[in-house]
Formats: sequence, structure tokens, C-alpha cells
Amino acid sequence: MDMIRIEPRCRVVIDNDWAGDPDGLVALAHHAMSPANEIMAVTSSLTNPMFGPPEGMAQRGAALAGDLLGAFKLPGLAGVQAGPDVSFTGQPRNNPAARAIVEAAAAAGGELPLILVCAGPLTNVADALLLDPAVASLLTLAWVGGAAANADEYNYFTDPAAADFVLGNGDLAVWQFPAETYRQVVAPVAELDHAFRNAGPAGAWLWEHFHSLEVPDFVKFGPLWCLGDSAPLVVTGLDDITSTYVETSAEPQRRTYTSVDTRLIMADFAAKLRLHQ
Repeated sequence: MDMIRIEPRCRVVIDNDWAGDPDGLVALAHHAMSPANEIMAVTSSLTNPMFGPPEGMAQRGAALAGDLLGAFKLPGLAGVQAGPDVSFTGQPRNNPAARAIVEAAAAAGGELPLILVCAGPLTNVADALLLDPAVASLLTLAWVGGAAANADEYNYFTDPAAADFVLGNGDLAVWQFPAETYRQVVAPVAELDHAFRNAGPAGAWLWEHFHSLEVPDFVKFGPLWCLGDSAPLVVTGLDDITSTYVETSAEPQRRTYTSVDTRLIMADFAAKLRLHQ
């Protein structure tokens, strides 16, 4: 039986440092299983040096994201495009990730808005805006990053020059999920373990990447796992009716989410995993 019909609500470009924390891969699987959005492109960015030497990591992330989409047997994507392994330079860089973002922004999409979901450093987004400034007025950026308390937040400080350049663009609409919000999206490890183990080959693929994750010695795992990269699902594959935010009255719109519905996100992900088998 087919799932109850859901009308598409947006087109999506998804950018992340896929070779970093695997919560990005969970978010990608969730986006890809969501009929409410149409994925236009997937791009891979550099990782923080805490995950090892950066050389080749963007391409490694692209391969991981491509493997995930293959494991989920999700057609329709031409491939995952990798950006550079170095931070934003302020000079135009015509790399595959930036071109993919520019091309998605220029593609005709009817009435569906285009949302660029970035749950990592803003390097590829900055390169795309520098490559074609018109991109800013053609999409909304949903960014997982930054912190209201100006704390040492991973996605911002992996490439602060890129973040400052992107957020300083006066033509770009931004929906931000800062650390204080995305760190609320947590799941018990036991719940994740059960969901992955009982979701066929695709779930097994995710389980293996969580189980074999290599992290620095100072990282100690507890009974909860943060799935902060899944926070933007409330503006793509789901709905933000149960979320809260503050926004500016001026255009382009700047919105900061202060809470998202974790149980809505996790229940939807677990159900989609079961239905996808």
C-alpha cells in the first residue's frame, strides 16, 4: 500500500559536512524519505580539523552521502557534489558544490519555494553567493549553526569567514537554528539503536556508521545522541506549526527558531524508516 498522499511543499538543496558527525546522514535520510520536499541537489563541505586532516574530507563526505542514498534506493539525484577542503577565501571558486547550488537556484520550480538547508559550515554557500550574487534572492537559507550566546559553536567556527560573509548578505532570507535550539533535538541511544536494527539494509547502513564512528579521545558517549542536523525538517519535510521562532519585520526575512518539536521529528523519522523497508 502507498503512503497517504502528501503534497510537495518545497524544493531543497542539502549541504553538510557528511564526513563529520553522522547525525547529518540521519538528516539526509529523513529529507530523502520525505515526500513533502523535492531534493534538487546535495553538496558536501569541508570538516573541522577535529575529524582529522581536512584534505579529501569533502570528497569523502560526498561519497558517504552518495552511499547512503544508494542504500536507501532513492533515485533522482545526479550525484553528490563536493566543495573545497579549505575555508572561504573571499575569492570566486568555481567548484562543483557552488555550481550545484547556483544551478538549483536558477532552475524553474513553479510555485514551490527553494530552501537551502546547511547543517555544517557555510563554505559552499559563501562560494555560491560569490559565484552568482543573484542566488541570494532566489532561495531561503535554513542554517543549523551559530549561537545566541556567541559560544564556541562548531558550524560557525569551522569557517567563520564564510558565516560572516553569508549572514552579512542583505538580500538573503535566513532561517537560523542556533545551538541553543538544535541541541534540544536529542534521541536516546537505545531508541536509535532499535530503529536502525529494525529497518532493513538501509537502517543497518546507518547503524554501522554510528557504531564505528571514530572520534577524538576526549569525546565520551552518553545515553543521548544529539540529532541537531535534523532540526530544519520542520521547514522542509514536516511543518513548523509546533515550533517557535522570532523574526524580523524587514525583508528579506531573518528568522531565529527558539524551539523545534523533537518528538515530531523523531517519530516521523522512525515511522518513515519502518515504511521504507
